[in-house]
Amino acid sequence: MSEYTGDVTRGGPPAVRDLGGGLTLRKVSVGPMDNNAYFLTSGDQELLIDAANDAATLLDLAGSLRTVVTTHRHQDHWVALSEVVAKTGARSLAHEDDAPEIPVATETLRDGDVVTVGEHSLEVIHVVGHTPGSIVLAYQEAGGRAHLFTGDSLFPGGVGNTRGVRKNFESLINDVERKLFDRFGDDTWFYPGHGRDSTLGAERGSIPEWRARGW
Repeated sequence: MSEYTGDVTRGGPPAVRDLGGGLTLRKVSVGPMDNNAYFLTSGDQELLIDAANDAATLLDLAGSLRTVVTTHRHQDHWVALSEVVAKTGARSLAHEDDAPEIPVATETLRDGDVVTVGEHSLEVIHVVGHTPGSIVLAYQEAGGRAHLFTGDSLFPGGVGNTRGVRKNFESLINDVERKLFDRFGDDTWFYPGHGRDSTLGAERGSIPEWRARGW
């Protein structure tokens, strides 16, 4: 397995990472907005984060898909969801505040809930601002680093778009700082809804700049 960088292009192969303990990550870019979709596989169980687009691509990559989690309500993150769920029978999970805007959300999530894949657990962290029901999924290696799937709430270079609404920006940056940066270490790797990955350590020093610029 080549070294994981997180760099993917639409139509290209997935980036593959061994997260230890029998859990494998595959990241693939889909759709005209280059959304990232993430497969987590453990034994004969599989979880998909954001069935964003290109259903055929996702179905070709899917093995025994049990669960799809949608990080937030924006359409570019669930274009392929209905087809993927219909053809795999997977559960479809989203936060209760965004689920009414997401097709085939069969179960709802709240802050602190746990989603499992095989013997591995991912914690649901509710971060309000990009949308009311945006979530981050946190996986902690046994004795090792944490991995955060941040949707459109955190990117390299700043928090997600809050469309100039100051209240939403303040909510999002406060939640991201308190629930992510204050809790997890610098080696924590995060995987956003678009583009390249980063670590909390690489971004931590920029938080005052993000606050000052207001986006």
